[in-house]
Amino acid sequence: MRASDIMTRQVITIDADSTVADAAKLMLESHISGMPVIDAQGRVVGIISEGDLLRRSEMNTTRDAGGRRQSWWLALFAGPFATQSEERAEAYTKEHSRLVRDVMTHNVICVDDDALLEKVVSTMESRRIKRVPVVSDHRIVGIISRANLMRILTSVASDIPAPTADDRSLRAKVIEAFKDQSWAPDFGENIVVKNGVVQLWGTVSSEAHREALVVAAKNVPGVRDVEDDIEVIDYRAEGALLD
Repeated sequence: MRASDIMTRQVITIDADSTVADAAKLMLESHISGMPVIDAQGRVVGIISEGDLLRRSEMNTTRDAGGRRQSWWLALFAGPFATQSEERAEAYTKEHSRLVRDVMTHNVICVDDDALLEKVVSTMESRRIKRVPVVSDHRIVGIISRANLMRILTSVASDIPAPTADDRSLRAKVIEAFKDQSWAPDFGENIVVKNGVVQLWGTVSSEAHREALVVAAKNVPGVRDVEDDIEVIDYRAEGALLD
């Protein structure tokens, strides 16, 4: 199994010149905790997460909030003054800048779309990251989070054999069948095929969408059966309750 088999293809991204407020709003509305930052060519230039927004001047959570500043001569005992001065300058920019480019993490770890699952897992484990962008020819084509790996785990834990080349081909046909329907959401990352059995995961906004996705999958030639694990969430109703 490769990165392209399990990645989320509909990636929520933002550009470096967007504001921090825009980034926070987009993450909240999309129910995600982080997202890649891309340039005009679709190349990953950074990543921004909730952790990058914990210390902000707007919330009075900066490291020197309340006037608690360490004097320069005390800093000499804690470490090289030049180094600490530089770190504080960088922290100030990150805590006070309004632009994503100044707040994001610049050194982003990515994996190729043809990377094996073992490579993906070892990268996330060794780097202690919760998500990893997937690239092809240096451009973002997907993202893998721990949730994607959990879906695979629940699938592998069953008695159904591991995916074959025919299963991957069948999965591609199911994805294309969905894309041909104007009503269908981008559901590629929520499709697993094993031994001709299609497993559908994820969420949709109505029962009608859930039933239609199941029917569309069953109508793909070669599909033996469809396991429906789709959850229906009425986002409009939830939004009304939040209001």
